[in-house]
Amino acid sequence: MPGTFTSQAEVAHVSTHGLWLLVGDEELFLSFVDFPWFKDATIAELFNVEHPADNHLYWPSLDVDLAVESIRNPSAFPLVAIVRAAILSRAIMRLFPDEGLQ
Repeated sequence: MPGTFTSQAEVAHVSTHGLWLLVGDEELFLSFVDFPWFKDATIAELFNVEHPADNHLYWPSLDVDLAVESIRNPSAFPLVAIVRAAILSRAIMRLFPDEGLQ
C-alpha cells in the first residue's frame, strides 16, 4: 500500500518577469514568457497552488495543471509554443480588428 504524498508547493516571489515556486526543497522559476497563462493572474490565484503528486502541480483558481518537469525544462514541452501562438494571434486581432483573416 503506497504512502501518502506530503510534499508542498509554495509561491516564494512574484515579479514582472515570472514567479518563483518552492517545490519540496527545489526552487523553480516560471517565466511569464514560457507560462503566459500566469501573467494576468491575481496574486491570490498565483498563490493558490496545490501539489497533489510528485510531478504534478495544480492551480485550481486558474484551472492550470503542470508537470514539474515542464517547469524544469519548458523547451521540451511544445504546448507552450502553441499557447504563445494563440495569445499572439488574439493580440494581433485586437490591434487590427479590420484586418482579420477572411
